[in-house]
Amino acid sequence: MAILDNLAKAAKDFFVEPDGEVPAAAAPRVAGPLASPTPPLAGLPPGTTQPEQRHLDHIAQVLAGDGKDFGAFVKMVKSLAASGLSGPLLYQTAFNAFAAVTGTDLPTLLTSANALAQKLADDRAQVLARHREKTGENGPPGKPGALVQLRERETRLQAAVASLTQQLAEQSQQLTDTQQQLHQETSKTQAALASYELAHAAAVAELQTHQQAAKSLLIK
Repeated sequence: MAILDNLAKAAKDFFVEPDGEVPAAAAPRVAGPLASPTPPLAGLPPGTTQPEQRHLDHIAQVLAGDGKDFGAFVKMVKSLAASGLSGPLLYQTAFNAFAAVTGTDLPTLLTSANALAQKLADDRAQVLARHREKTGENGPPGKPGALVQLRERETRLQAAVASLTQQLAEQSQQLTDTQQQLHQETSKTQAALASYELAHAAAVAELQTHQQAAKSLLIK
């Protein structure tokens, strides 16, 4: 029967592994009732829609077990779901196969599920702690991380730019005022020179007039 063939294949794929080999990463999601898309997360950078492979590998390593835990059971469920099983029959068939191969009862299996959930929670707590240390939210006193140092440098440069901008504005205003003063003084100087030239020309003309008169009238 097809179900028995799939059952045998699932058992071979997920419960017979070479000694010392780490179980493979979880199989791709299966369309149907088992497909439970990851809920959207808030605060992600724009364009972030898929996890990096290194993170998928890390999670797979966190969930890696001995082939007798809930992770192996999930692999069995996914394998049987790929063959068309669903609903209660899927889980009952998977559990019967799992229990037959591993000797695990249901309470132990569910305890294993809780243990895996706790492993994921603990791993996330560690990752978030490292993240907070990198961003400066938490970390050894007196030892700022790279992001903290960059933020401090950014703050200093912003302050320096603001100061230079203020100085530039002040210097620009001083330049404008100086140019206006220069224009005014130049105009006054040129006007004074023109006035002097007029007075000088008038005096020369008057002197020449009187000089010519004296020569013509006084010299016999």
